[in-house]
Amino acid sequence: MPIQVYSFYIFDRHTECIYSKQWHIRAPPPPAPPSLTSPPSSRPQSQQPSHPSHATPAVIPSALSAASKRRQDDDAKLIFGTVFSLRNMVRKLGGDDDAFIAFRTAHYKLHYYETPTNLRFAMLTEPGALSMRNVLHQIYINLWVEYVVKNPLSPVEHKGGEGVRNEMFEMGLDKFVRGLM
Repeated sequence: MPIQVYSFYIFDRHTECIYSKQWHIRAPPPPAPPSLTSPPSSRPQSQQPSHPSHATPAVIPSALSAASKRRQDDDAKLIFGTVFSLRNMVRKLGGDDDAFIAFRTAHYKLHYYETPTNLRFAMLTEPGALSMRNVLHQIYINLWVEYVVKNPLSPVEHKGGEGVRNEMFEMGLDKFVRGLM
């Protein structure tokens, strides 16, 4: 049964997001239409504030990419904070033998896998998806270890994701995840 995968994150042992990838981004809700019942203004037309819907927006690619990068960074921080809090709560309530695997909301399901080296893999999917723990384990074993860990040019510490973004890992991950969809 195909599932929809929204995004995938890898966090290192220093809690830094060293890799993220998004496959399906939901479109933001359309803006609310202007109120048709607003009272008429007593100002002359020349003093009326201009409406952004009538203006031609100037698109600056660097500004869009910077805003997109900030949003991805913020999303990664929120996901790590959620995972960290839930993992600690599970360990306090259930003991050290219990593990946090996933949680579900009405809009998504977050799957979590932690490696013996304290790498943390998180994947967001549609809410009805079955457990992806085995999938995350396969990504770790077959893609991460093969293309990143065994790569002699890859650094041991991945400051800012350096060394993670290699072509073989990204192509393998994309092909593997698209095979699930």
